[in-house]
Amino acid sequence: MVGYDPNSPGTALTPEEAALAGSAAGMVTRALISPLDVVKIRFQLQIEQVSWRSPQGKYWGLWQATHCIMTEEGLPAFWKGHIPAQLLSVCYGAVQFASFEALTELVHKKTAYNSQTPGVHFICGGLAACSATVACQPLDTLRTRFAAQGEPKTYRNLRHAVVTMFRTEGPLTFYRGLTPTLVAVFPYAGLQFFFYNIIKKLLEPQDTKSKGGLHSLISGSCAGVISKTMTYPFDLIKKRLQVGGFEEARMKFGQVRTYHGFVDCVVRIGREERLRGFFKGLSPSLLKAALSTGFTFFWYEFFINAIVSLKSS
Repeated sequence: MVGYDPNSPGTALTPEEAALAGSAAGMVTRALISPLDVVKIRFQLQIEQVSWRSPQGKYWGLWQATHCIMTEEGLPAFWKGHIPAQLLSVCYGAVQFASFEALTELVHKKTAYNSQTPGVHFICGGLAACSATVACQPLDTLRTRFAAQGEPKTYRNLRHAVVTMFRTEGPLTFYRGLTPTLVAVFPYAGLQFFFYNIIKKLLEPQDTKSKGGLHSLISGSCAGVISKTMTYPFDLIKKRLQVGGFEEARMKFGQVRTYHGFVDCVVRIGREERLRGFFKGLSPSLLKAALSTGFTFFWYEFFINAIVSLKSS
């Protein structure tokens, strides 16, 4: 079970062990779901309506966008920004799960609450994700820039991107979109851990002899879809703000906008693109959320069990 469990046999996980398992889970998951992430980001940054019924912009459907990117940019385009994305996943997974294990243990030892209740997992999961977000936001901005650029490339490699952004836009550019990210990440991650806790407990009594890995995968996937649907608009706003100052490289994809902060972004999207504008890219995002959250919890528990087995032997 994810989180501190006082009834678990053996010693509790150390922060280093949780960080190792979390970073390994993030690394494997990122490699598997990168193509969906690239398509999702392209949808989110498109001003024109994303609809196959009345195509207006460059991308208007999941399969059409996939074919378009493949044709124009080749297979490697689906892993654009993969290096900063992998750094992001490894860093984020390490900080999030180490913080979550430490927070749930703290709750159990310092309060009267049970560390394995859904409510505790919601609060601890949200706080752990916020700490990971602050630590990893520059990598998320770099990942978004790489995934958003077309051909010819604006940034040749990671070092060139860091130097160029720092010189032309200043150090604060690496934290563009931090406000909507923090606003969204607390309930998003909190709901992930909340629903994972509930669904996993519902599944396990049905067949105690089955392997926990399948339960982790199903529980994580369901939790990812529910939490992503409830918090998706904040993710879209974050992506729009992160590509501010990057308008020239976006010209070939259609219309571009420059937003002056969180409120301006919300108002203009609502006025120009209506309610549906806040949910552009939802389809690939839900598919990605199901796979990424499912795989993350699956691999995290897999690596945790491996670490426990090695310690006991």
